[in-house]
Amino acid sequence: MAREGERYVPRRVLVTGGAGFIASHVVDRLLERRETREVTILDAFERSACARNVTSDARCSVVAGDVRDGALVREILRVKAIDTVLHFAAETHVDASFGNSLAFTETNVIGTHVALEAARRCGTIERFVHVSTDEVYGETLVDGGSEGTSVLAPTNPYSASKAAAEMLVVAYGTSYNLPYVITRGNNVYGPRQYPEKVIPKFIHLLRRGARVPIHGDGLALRGYMHVRDAAAAFDVVLRAGENKSIYNIGAREERTVVSVARDLCAIFNRNPEEFLEYVEDRAFNDRRYFVDSSKLEELGWRQEIEWDVGLRETVDWYHRAIDERYWGDVEPALQAHPTHPPTHSPPTRRSLDAAAAAAADADAAADAAV
Repeated sequence: MAREGERYVPRRVLVTGGAGFIASHVVDRLLERRETREVTILDAFERSACARNVTSDARCSVVAGDVRDGALVREILRVKAIDTVLHFAAETHVDASFGNSLAFTETNVIGTHVALEAARRCGTIERFVHVSTDEVYGETLVDGGSEGTSVLAPTNPYSASKAAAEMLVVAYGTSYNLPYVITRGNNVYGPRQYPEKVIPKFIHLLRRGARVPIHGDGLALRGYMHVRDAAAAFDVVLRAGENKSIYNIGAREERTVVSVARDLCAIFNRNPEEFLEYVEDRAFNDRRYFVDSSKLEELGWRQEIEWDVGLRETVDWYHRAIDERYWGDVEPALQAHPTHPPTHSPPTRRSLDAAAAAAADADAAADAAV
């Protein structure tokens, strides 16, 4: 296993869902390090993924395809000589899961199973990082969810699919000794986030002078973390996390949805009394998610970006970077209760022969530089 001291060193990394929001920032972070020889992104480029999220770094290559295509995943692992998998590919929007729950099972459960089986058959994977969610704990009304003691109690189809995927990861670790780490993160915000999520949705609506929908009474509590802090957390877990362990990635502070909306109204100089619209709540809306991140902090991670700074930076990014060509038509995402079905188009295969040759050349160059 490639290590420097006690820290794991990824060399050739597959990032499923790597053109998405959080994953694209993690890819950027990986490529900041010289020892990362190549990152391969596998992404179906459906609704929330975007080619503009992908770095232009020459060490990053992209394969357009579906994580449920086992032959394609195995081919990537073999040809690219992958040693590390970061499994981000997932359907993630809770609202959509109420109306299209089977699609969440297909991607989040079947897709994870396919990726695990490909990793097992490959035989060269030294670390498989599975990206889960704090929502697998269900409502944490009293104490924060803890990796070792809290019972999983998902309350919606999305979180249930992620909990099921976790069980598969643990089973592969037990049955086949596949080295894994699981993360359970809370809400993340920042540049590149598709506007089905609350903060970019509110930003899009306030930019155009429209009212923002508040589910129910707006008092549901969530932790919100800037995406750069989240990417730093994934980097720490990848390199210093203990094999077959679970790590929460949580913000220090909790905020109600309505307080988030009011903070954004202040940035846009909008009167909340005029621009907040209370709408029917979700079929079920957990009142509170909060997790204990002390285990992660023991590895050296700290949340660094303050809320006011991160929120204003995010608004500035959307002002500067977004136009109608970034994601295409986002109108369905801006509805109070998006129910758009995930669009699972057949995967597009790309030849990996040239990539294999390039990988060999890169290895030779890296070895010569040492």
